Amino acid sequence: MTPSALRPATLPPRPASDAAQPAALRERLASHIQRRGALAVLVLMAALASATSSTFPTWSNISSILGNNAFVWLLALGMTFVILTGGIDLSVGSVYALGGVLGAYGAHTGGTWLAVVLPLAVGALWGTAQGLLVARARMAPFIVTLAGLLGARGLLQALTDEGATTYLVPADSAFRRLGDGTWVPVLLVAALFGAGALLLTRTRFGATVTALGGNENAATLMGLPVARTKVLVYVLSATLAAAAGALGSARLGSGVTTIGVGYELTAIASVVIGGTLLTGGSGSIGGTASGVLVLAVIHNLIDHYFSQYGSAFTDTVNGAFLAVVVLVQALLSRTRQTD
Repeated sequence: MTPSALRPATLPPRPASDAAQPAALRERLASHIQRRGALAVLVLMAALASATSSTFPTWSNISSILGNNAFVWLLALGMTFVILTGGIDLSVGSVYALGGVLGAYGAHTGGTWLAVVLPLAVGALWGTAQGLLVARARMAPFIVTLAGLLGARGLLQALTDEGATTYLVPADSAFRRLGDGTWVPVLLVAALFGAGALLLTRTRFGATVTALGGNENAATLMGLPVARTKVLVYVLSATLAAAAGALGSARLGSGVTTIGVGYELTAIASVVIGGTLLTGGSGSIGGTASGVLVLAVIHNLIDHYFSQYGSAFTDTVNGAFLAVVVLVQALLSRTRQTD
């Protein structure tokens, strides 16, 4: 018997493709959970609520959920683009309130055209200033937009004599019809979300936004317009916030100076719950829409079952839910990096 015959038989090495299959499967699963987790939670919550409450699936309740949160969707839509670049915009709540006052002022003094153009123009200028400070002066987005939050609220107080003056939208103004009922504002918001999804997934600008959030240095080396893209996402965010405020004033019939407080946190929570990473580079417009609806359904259920505890209980639940979502995102990111 030869020495080679005495050697133990060895199995051929497993193909690399077979070894990589479990890792690839885990990565795909993590990606699906991140992108579609909010939608799955929304469907589950709606099913449980419909099974336990006879009033939840009624048209009056559903229209209330959609109509009351139509304007928050616009804040979250703009915030999605900002967070995808790795930035943050804390000014949207104040810009929302400012847009409402400017819309009511425009309708009161110049008619429908001024009610629409004035808040959009001011919002665009506000976003441009913030974007330039972030992109060109290289200041931290948190500091820039925090200053924007305070500045927009201060401008709002100056325009209304510290809240003493309330501008009313004339009852016969065509501007009022933009906020009437449920379907008009919801359809407007749905159209803007559709346009936002196309902008993110079908244009060079959207690809640059995602690349910028994934790795800014790599995006710069690739020759992508990094600074211009940063400016544009803040312009988009502020303009949408001002537009939401204008639509809100059309719905309320006046420019209310006290609205918008804390709306920036609601917008950020909606975006994160929808699967967009706070570090940027990954997210979707559809996920943000699901995130807004998840929070809206939570509020609706708390009002139905725990109304005696007031808004404090709502904030507690929102905070806990957001913490769980961020923890799950961190675990999913760690799993994908390990694979």
